[in-house]
Amino acid sequence: MKHMASERKTSKSRDTSIKRANTRIPRISSPQLRFVVCVKSGGYVDLEPLKVYKVCRDSAATAQGMLRVIDGSGEDYLYPTEFFRPIHAPRKLLQIIKEFA
Repeated sequence: MKHMASERKTSKSRDTSIKRANTRIPRISSPQLRFVVCVKSGGYVDLEPLKVYKVCRDSAATAQGMLRVIDGSGEDYLYPTEFFRPIHAPRKLLQIIKEFA
């Protein structure tokens, strides 16, 4: 059976971009970051995966790879940065969330 030319092509650039996107470390130290979503609880009882948390700015914690968030208890604590991903949402949505947080 003869293969079409388009069937034989493989796009290395596409594969590479997918791999880069999966391994990229999120920029959580951004001064505009106000909310994150938990992607891993790490055994902490006050963290729930897929829950949105408000970020408290703390440059000393960020320098150590930690993030200060207000968790389920209502207090702010330090957690490893890799437990969270930044939320990219329209400004209007973030304003609404901010009113409830």
